Amino acid sequence: MRIKLTKISWLFPLSALVSTSVSALDNNRVHTVDADLHNIVEQVSAERIEKDIEKLVSFGTRHTLSDTKSDTRGIGAARRWIKAEFDKISAECGGCLQVFYQSKTIKGEKRIPDATEVVSVIAIQSGETDPGRYVLMSGDIDSRVTDVMDFTSDSPGANDNASGVAGTLEAARVLSKYKFNGSIVYAALAGEEQGLFGGKILAEYAQKENWRLKAVLNNDMIGNVQGINGVINNTTARIFAEGTRQTETTSEARTRRFTGGEVDSPSRNLARYIDLMADRYIPNLDTMVVYRLDRFGRGGHHRPFNDLGYPGVRIMETNENYNRQHQDLRTENGIEYGDTIDGVDFDYAAKLTALNAVSLASMAWAPTPPANVKISGAVKPDTTLSWAQANAEQNPQLAGYKIYWRYTDAPQWQYSKFVGNVTEYTLKNVVIDNYFFGVASVSTDGTESPVVFPGAAGAFGE
Repeated sequence: MRIKLTKISWLFPLSALVSTSVSALDNNRVHTVDADLHNIVEQVSAERIEKDIEKLVSFGTRHTLSDTKSDTRGIGAARRWIKAEFDKISAECGGCLQVFYQSKTIKGEKRIPDATEVVSVIAIQSGETDPGRYVLMSGDIDSRVTDVMDFTSDSPGANDNASGVAGTLEAARVLSKYKFNGSIVYAALAGEEQGLFGGKILAEYAQKENWRLKAVLNNDMIGNVQGINGVINNTTARIFAEGTRQTETTSEARTRRFTGGEVDSPSRNLARYIDLMADRYIPNLDTMVVYRLDRFGRGGHHRPFNDLGYPGVRIMETNENYNRQHQDLRTENGIEYGDTIDGVDFDYAAKLTALNAVSLASMAWAPTPPANVKISGAVKPDTTLSWAQANAEQNPQLAGYKIYWRYTDAPQWQYSKFVGNVTEYTLKNVVIDNYFFGVASVSTDGTESPVVFPGAAGAFGE
């Protein structure tokens, strides 16, 4: 459980930017440093991640259409090993994980023409007070070479995407030592290279089961530090986050045209949250929030969740080496091609894994993001925000709410005010036309939810 300290600190390093009108509670409240978050970072092991990547590479190929019967080669052996690792983690925490295969038979698709069972491995760590609220971390099991239909050639997939699966396993090892208010899902998803099928299957399952899914952190290639352009950099990472959500209705689009929200989708505010976690907890790491669903014209396993309206981002390296992506193993003109393990920086993979882990932990410990956030103040000198009161039984850690605002061209929230456990607050002499606004839930020890922009454009769901 959580360790309580008496040092004064904020979860996010925004204290220097807080409005001068902040209440006495905001100035004098003693917030405890979440020592566990710092400990989580320290517990992430580059050595364990290296061993996991080595094991995944040892299966030769993890192509979706590859062998499922062998114990040593193919995607079947790989997914059985992943499940065994999750089972082992669960046994060490007294059965704290629900581990299961999730599958669906796919056929008649361009990249899966014949009936094929696409099987992912899912582990769920249920929350103590609000188990129906979820945050999720994912990596992709499958690998490929130049020909996307070649399921027999060696395809190590060391960085793409054994690194993401290894990071997900390692996050589960570390976070399973703690208890949280909300639930955490660790997902090793299959079928990504053949059409994002594992993500589609899990997203549809989440929707069917009425998961209140607040965040999807998709990790796809988190181990390369040397770009094809020759740049070597282990101090930066990218967070891709779409703007206007895919599920927006015509009526909602019309409202957004007059109120804003293009850059304040839940995915964008999730990305801002992770960016601040990097600043606060991950030494020597600067994250770049990219205002795009994914790399130009490309896709990843967060997209199926975005397609259903869930907040989701892609976390990955900054500098890609295309000679190591989707390539047959070969040497041409002195250039080595192929996604082999010698191209993975394990310390860097551990750094990005730690970023995932602290972000998941913070959100799972925090109260649920505010729902039904509304704003008013047209042709007035003041701005009023309101929101629904969080369920007290699900959120016993709730201390109150914090309003954020920023200039409309600012990438991060600039000003904030803790307003207490109320459901409406008016910011005096803050003109609605000049800023974007949002509300976060705050726990008794200062842990905060992501910021929620008012209206449908920014809603994280009920």
